[in-house]
Amino acid sequence: MQAARLVMVALLTVGGLGAASAQRTEQETAGLDVIKVRPAFHVIAGAGGNIGVNIGSDGVIVVDGGTAAAAAGVLEEIRRLTPKRIRYIINTSDDDEHVGGNEALAKAGESLYLRGNLGPGDTTGTTINNAGAASIVGTENMFLRMSAASKYAVVGQPTETFARSLKVMALNDESIQIIHPPAAHTDGDAIVLFRQSDVLLTGDVFDMTRFPVIDVSRGGSIRGEIEVLNQLIDLAIPSIPLPWKDGGTIVVPGHGRLSQQAELVEYRDMVTVITDRMEDMIKQGMTLDAIQRANPTKGWDRRFGSTTGPWTTSMFVEAMHKSLTADEKRPQAQGEPR
Repeated sequence: MQAARLVMVALLTVGGLGAASAQRTEQETAGLDVIKVRPAFHVIAGAGGNIGVNIGSDGVIVVDGGTAAAAAGVLEEIRRLTPKRIRYIINTSDDDEHVGGNEALAKAGESLYLRGNLGPGDTTGTTINNAGAASIVGTENMFLRMSAASKYAVVGQPTETFARSLKVMALNDESIQIIHPPAAHTDGDAIVLFRQSDVLLTGDVFDMTRFPVIDVSRGGSIRGEIEVLNQLIDLAIPSIPLPWKDGGTIVVPGHGRLSQQAELVEYRDMVTVITDRMEDMIKQGMTLDAIQRANPTKGWDRRFGSTTGPWTTSMFVEAMHKSLTADEKRPQAQGEPR
């Protein structure tokens, strides 16, 4: 009986989000869906990764730029929503589906910082105001990788970077927290919380379409992934004690449908169980091939797994194995959880 009650609560919670909080716009560019999740907040899906669009008195704040190929369509949709200019782009990672559209979106926007108005000594203002284009916020590790890659124009790279765990902004009557975890999907991830709108954009730390992408070559960590998912769960407010009513934090994953805290919990539990299985197999001395055959992802393959495409189940297991074995070899700092 208790289990049935919990299932009903989960269904009501997700159903409430779809029915009341998310509304599609009447006009949609081919391949793109525009979903109104709050009066001043929209999500554009279908442009590579999910894109957040906040509109207010200071202009437009965009979270992630989508792919370069989708940028023209994204701009068209933003112009349908508002005549205001894009002022800021906040990136959650340096993956192409999140930063590919930066250049086009930034050039279509306008910096809040006027040229020649940046104080004594300013001559061009190019660095701070992105040569007049919209400003771009990203973590320092994100910027270092983008600036080292010749495919990204300077105007599409972050103009405001940070290495600390938190950067805050106050725009459009919103208190915006940009959180930088040490390592999860990569070591350059960012999570964005719009506090007044109560919208949490997770980037690829949380992905409703697949197992989490752990890019060990870019500092990704499966244990760090679990820690960040726990942090996201703490940040998101569930729709309780009245789960059948619309409410609670809207969670925008890097890919896939809009979610709520309950789905973060489910995703965290899935990753934790698979990690525990993998750790046990590694302790038993099993090789990666043996672990692959043992299928540690059993129970979730149909929902999150894939045998083809850019991120297969086999690739996920291999990445987890690399992350866990690297952690075992790394010297443990005093007081650090293992």
